[in-house]
Amino acid sequence: MSHDVRLLILALFMVSSNHVAEISAKSSHYEHPRRSLHHMPRNSSSDAFKLTTASSQGENQITHYCTYYSGEAAYFGTIATIDVYDFGYLNKRVSTAAQIVLGNRNTSNQVLAGWEVNPELYGDSKPHFFVYWTNDGKDGCSNLDCVGFVPINVATIKPGDTLEPSNGQKRIALKVFKSEYDGDWWLHFGHDVNNLSPVGYWPKDLIIAMKDHADVIEWGGITLSYSGEISPPMGNGQWPRSNTAASFRNVQYVDKYGKRYDPPMGGLHAVETHRNCYQTGVFRLQVQGNMFYYGGPGGCTS
Repeated sequence: MSHDVRLLILALFMVSSNHVAEISAKSSHYEHPRRSLHHMPRNSSSDAFKLTTASSQGENQITHYCTYYSGEAAYFGTIATIDVYDFGYLNKRVSTAAQIVLGNRNTSNQVLAGWEVNPELYGDSKPHFFVYWTNDGKDGCSNLDCVGFVPINVATIKPGDTLEPSNGQKRIALKVFKSEYDGDWWLHFGHDVNNLSPVGYWPKDLIIAMKDHADVIEWGGITLSYSGEISPPMGNGQWPRSNTAASFRNVQYVDKYGKRYDPPMGGLHAVETHRNCYQTGVFRLQVQGNMFYYGGPGGCTS
């Protein structure tokens, strides 16, 4: 999204052998040199995740969503595989993303991760890996633009890096979880949910309202445009009516002991802000991996 609206999520990391890797990785972490803070409020879609957006230019920003969000409960993490797409070119004043979000009940504290195409922020129309956090429900920070998310120096990718889709599409797997070892919220990245590596963490003292757990989790797509301008594609620009549309796959929760588990049947709620431009497919609980399709061509001007 623009400097004024930034777009998350993940799962729990455990198992005693993983604890060793986590301890080793954390002992060699570094804090990235900090730049000046850019205030970038983001929105998420459910009523439980409502944030206020404001444009520094005073223009009317329009945000659209196609997401699934959980019921309110105590959550310790999530995991999912997300399709990534390259659109070739987007207007500098629009952006599109797919994200996972974990937050507290009133949205004052959130952490997000995913991919986005944001020409204003990155200076190109390529998909980029991103992270974001807020601890006041209004202003926040993306990637490594300010104090907050702590990357580790052994990570294979860092926030803000370009994702290069093969033949226009690839998949990334993300996991965000509250570590039983140190209490921080860790982010793991890979291309397979069974083969992930740590990227970094949000310190538990950064997001106080999520010190014990998150209250809500959200998965889906988001776009930003301005009033009177044409909104960009979401996902890969296709309607979620076939297996060629963009998807979230292997969607699960992770409990405080590190065990993955499925969302309950009927336990997730869909949000679509403009069905003429974007839609969300049915959430499918299935043995080969829980999933849903989402997206659309865009073209909205309001």
